[in-house]
Amino acid sequence: MQRRTFLKTAGALAGLPMVQALTACRGKRALVIKNGLIQIYLQADWYPQPEQGGFFNAVVKGFYKEEGLEVTILPLPAYGSGLPSIAHGDVEFGLASTDKILETVANGVPLVAVGATMQHDPQALMMHRDSPVHTFADLEGHTIAAQPAATWLRYVVSKFHLNNVHETPATHSIANFLADPSYIQQIFITSEPFFVTKAGGTFRTLLISSAGYDPYRVFFTRQQLIDDHPEIVGKFVRASVRGWKDYMQDPSTANALILKLNPAQHPDQMQYTFRALKEGNFITGADTSGADIGRMTADRWATINDQLSSLGIVKHRVDPTTAYTLKFLP
Repeated sequence: MQRRTFLKTAGALAGLPMVQALTACRGKRALVIKNGLIQIYLQADWYPQPEQGGFFNAVVKGFYKEEGLEVTILPLPAYGSGLPSIAHGDVEFGLASTDKILETVANGVPLVAVGATMQHDPQALMMHRDSPVHTFADLEGHTIAAQPAATWLRYVVSKFHLNNVHETPATHSIANFLADPSYIQQIFITSEPFFVTKAGGTFRTLLISSAGYDPYRVFFTRQQLIDDHPEIVGKFVRASVRGWKDYMQDPSTANALILKLNPAQHPDQMQYTFRALKEGNFITGADTSGADIGRMTADRWATINDQLSSLGIVKHRVDPTTAYTLKFLP
């Protein structure tokens, strides 16, 4: 990514003195002010889609601009994770999940979740309707197409005492599923079922969270940005939560922008995803009024931290409170 420098402007922006802005970013890519707005980058975890709708909504509705921010949402890099971009200070914010943040913090990288994108993770297992697999315990002896080294799968194998489960890499396609009646694959319940139904297939699903492994999906930054520019973090969180609350009431404006940025999407697919997000309470949680959008609890973070430790995924136990902050949330 091209290095950006802080442009000199007269006076201060939103109470942020210019001297502070120049010195606080020393050693990292400096922030830029352009046309009176602080330039902020959000690294997404996939290509533009409704699962990121609240952030696009905050862009297109001007919620970020009202906070003095100009936010650009970057699609997932062609190879690898977006986590290093935030860790290195090249990008201000990113999207991930509770477990990934804790694993990264345990490895000595000071990342901090500042809000929940989703109260529950929509990852699930999909199998054919006549599959003998009805519960996680029924996975014994079966092969699962999953993300390599999937943490949730290690949890399921441990919890249900499975001794004969085989893993094959997920392909982000339903072709193998449609061709093989015994195929079981990891999916987002907000996405793949739409394509199976459209192709005339039948299926059942098991939400991973129903097994007891239930991380938040979060947006996060690095500790240095919180230390140096808490005002900017607060502005981003406030506008993002507002964007999600508004999106869950009416996704049409944001979805039009998403479709423009990612023509591979389809209006019917996007409507399916929005309904799945809404009906599954993935964004809102149990309180469908939207009052809990963005919120996180210490208990949920502690639970995931304990699960990662018991599985041996986190080798050096960390204090989970160092991996998130609640101070910017409503």
